[in-house]
Amino acid sequence: MSSNIDNFKAYPEITGCIIHSDRGSQYTSTEYRTVIQKYGIIQSMNSADGRCHDNARCESMWARMKEELFYSRNDKSENYTVAELKTIVWRYYMSYWTNRRICTANGGLPPTIKRKLYYERMNTVA
Repeated sequence: MSSNIDNFKAYPEITGCIIHSDRGSQYTSTEYRTVIQKYGIIQSMNSADGRCHDNARCESMWARMKEELFYSRNDKSENYTVAELKTIVWRYYMSYWTNRRICTANGGLPPTIKRKLYYERMNTVA
């Protein structure tokens, strides 16, 4: 529990953020919900029964990442260390997904390009 307090001290702006997840038992557990509520984090799932229809895009993103990053590889090794997994997932999202992967929901653009165009249009309108 002390690491939760340390993380909260390091990131006090986390209060009020919304966390999106799938319906895994770890995210619907009482312990998890108690901790996020303690720090003012809002869970996007309906707290009554764990429905997360608003998380469909998040579910899709995780499914695509698993398929593209792990399942479709010939390397069937499942013995990654936590450090290796953190590096693999970080690189996937921060390099590939954000900057290069086309996204049909964004008109075929990577998220970074779509965001840039959005803000450029907002500045033009203002």
